[in-house]
Amino acid sequence: MVQDMNTSAASVVPPSSGTAGSLDLGIAGMTCASCSGRVERALRKVPGVQDATVNLATERAHVAYAAPAGESAAQMEALLRRAVRNAGYEPRSLQEQEAGAEQASPWAGFLPVAIGLALSAPLVLPMLGDLFGRHWMLPAWLQFVLATPVQFILGARFYRAGWHAARALAGNMDLLVAIGTSAGYGLSVWLWLTAQPGHAPHLYFEASAVVITLVLLGKWLEARAKRQTTAAIRALHALRPDVAHLIGRDGEVDVPVAEVMAGDRIVVRPGERIPVDGTVLEGHTQVDESMLTGEPLPVAREPGGALTGGSINGDGRVVVQVTAVGSETVLARIIRLVEDAQSAKAPIQRLVDRVSAVFVPVVLLIALCTLLGWWWAGAGMEAALIHAVAVLVIACPCALGLATPAAIMAGTGVAARHGILIKDAEALERAHRVDTVAFDKTGTLTVGRPRLAGFEVAPGQDEAAVLAAVAGVQSGSEHPLARAVVQAAQERALESAAAQDVRAVPGRGTEGRVQGHTWRVGSLRWMDELGLPLGALEARAQALQAEGATVSAVAVHTEAGEAVCALLAFGDEPKPGAQAALQALRQRGIRTVMISGDNRGAAEAMARRLGLDPAAGEVLAEVLPGDKAAAIAALRSGDDTAIGQRAPDDERRRAAPRREGPLGGQRPSAAAERGGPHTVAMVGDGVNDAPALAAADVGMAMGNGTDVAMHAAGVTLMRGDPQLVAAALEISHRTVLKIRQNLFWAFAYNVAGIPLAALGYLSPVVAGAAMALSSVSVMANALLLKRWRM
Repeated sequence: MVQDMNTSAASVVPPSSGTAGSLDLGIAGMTCASCSGRVERALRKVPGVQDATVNLATERAHVAYAAPAGESAAQMEALLRRAVRNAGYEPRSLQEQEAGAEQASPWAGFLPVAIGLALSAPLVLPMLGDLFGRHWMLPAWLQFVLATPVQFILGARFYRAGWHAARALAGNMDLLVAIGTSAGYGLSVWLWLTAQPGHAPHLYFEASAVVITLVLLGKWLEARAKRQTTAAIRALHALRPDVAHLIGRDGEVDVPVAEVMAGDRIVVRPGERIPVDGTVLEGHTQVDESMLTGEPLPVAREPGGALTGGSINGDGRVVVQVTAVGSETVLARIIRLVEDAQSAKAPIQRLVDRVSAVFVPVVLLIALCTLLGWWWAGAGMEAALIHAVAVLVIACPCALGLATPAAIMAGTGVAARHGILIKDAEALERAHRVDTVAFDKTGTLTVGRPRLAGFEVAPGQDEAAVLAAVAGVQSGSEHPLARAVVQAAQERALESAAAQDVRAVPGRGTEGRVQGHTWRVGSLRWMDELGLPLGALEARAQALQAEGATVSAVAVHTEAGEAVCALLAFGDEPKPGAQAALQALRQRGIRTVMISGDNRGAAEAMARRLGLDPAAGEVLAEVLPGDKAAAIAALRSGDDTAIGQRAPDDERRRAAPRREGPLGGQRPSAAAERGGPHTVAMVGDGVNDAPALAAADVGMAMGNGTDVAMHAAGVTLMRGDPQLVAAALEISHRTVLKIRQNLFWAFAYNVAGIPLAALGYLSPVVAGAAMALSSVSVMANALLLKRWRM
């Protein structure tokens, strides 16, 4: 991540008020779901901690806290690090953790495994010889010499971690391995020392040594797979160059990117990566933003155009004014979003955590019952102990703890590579159940750059004077329709009139004073609420609406009173690919709905161009911005026929008779016929979409929209392409499928393996191999998500 986000041993968000903050901490030494649960409990016991989440796959903890009075963020960090250490694990710097992952070779950490294999191989050879009728037997002292380093040097990590777990009255994988292998090793030593002279007893040194070696091999393969799941994050980190060409007093000088500040001017040469976010001041170029947005084609940038740090400059030299650096850049925010999603827990993980909390004690009880059962049945203490060891070894819950986070890491990583940023694991898990997708119209399904397609004035009005006055009232607004009016005035070489006391009326329009007269520019609904008839413009307004135009009216208040003096007709175009995106969703069996504040005629005309069917309830028109969240709630309940029927205030009541309701009196929608509830995704890009994005089961914000919309949404589509909606649902479906497959295999190994081991069908060696294979298979299955393509 950017340098200023990695300056401390952990990533700390300092408290703004001196009491509240959050911290991300690396943790080494966790081996299974029980370990992550124990660290969570230890962190939550620290005074002031409000919540703690530990992710086994990323080996990180995220802690939210409210520091007690008198304690600083540094003191809280020290307390949290000490809690992790007291729990038996090693707190680590995120910077060290990331650097280690980046620099690690494919064979990093293999040396202990290689030593274990070399020492265990001679112990296994007699077992292999028995398969071919050869009865080889190493002397007992040689078996002891080979097995002891494996047991107490290579296996020391299991004793340390197991001791910490036992001292905390908790269980984990290490405790099971330590108890199981120690039992096998101790039995072998006892049989050797108590054997009659000249008698060679059957020893089990090979079982203990091979189990430890197989567990180490499984953990090494698991760590190697983990590095592959975090490849997407490392690729994003690698996008930012280390040096920028700063334009200073003495010309261009190369400075570290960390020294660049907002407002500086830098030079980006052809073929270089753009170091920070900025705006082009001089030059023209093409920019490759594929690593950020997934868009394969370069985009043109000219003076005034925005540049994003991490993208690649084309063949033009440009001078750029810096607008954002460090953690405020788009790239840093993307990395933060992906890391947050990968470290968060999916709802399904809570079930796994509850199971793992009681798993190890139950396994210890089963092993004890196995020991006593075989001994009571007359098998002898030797055989009873070996069967109990097999139960302990195969029951290690490694795969259980990795099943969900491994799939989430792989899924969010591949999604980010295609321009889909998933904010949290809950949104990822919930998206696969979506059966209804609601789209905002302007800027989401349409280009969002409407043009003034028609301008009609009432008889006796000066067209140029009216347009200049309207442009003056609209000149301070960022609304797309207001910008279209100002642009139309400029194209006609008209100077916008000076306006005073301008104010926006939410959901209705804008009003202001020009040359002493009050002008109102807004929807026909607003004119109706004000009691202003269209008069001679009524027929023309109906004709324009029938043609699919969005029609606004202009009213002016003079000494003679207030009256409508002009009509503004706006046209927009569907986004390329919008119709194909809607068709792709329908092919998946998902209902699509367009929500618009436009009049019914304009909304339905655009809907037909997009392939939507207004008669089937796929258009919700005349929905005020404040009602969008209510519309989403109605879609979720399956009763969208009443959207817009409610009238919470007198103005809405007066407007109600004019409105037909969003479905125009048509038959109930398909969703209403099926009956709710439904899982609804909302796709939008504007500030007024934020409440609806938050109200939906899954909010999807267009990356070219506002920051408010992106904060409210669980998913951000970096390209603003509607076709990414179906892709986001697809990656969610595939990720949840992998989670379920992983959980099935993790439980299947234990459900099938524990009874077989207890009944004597599995030796400790086979049990160890099966346990290692379970973790590796879960990680390998999750990595298959990396092959997904749009």
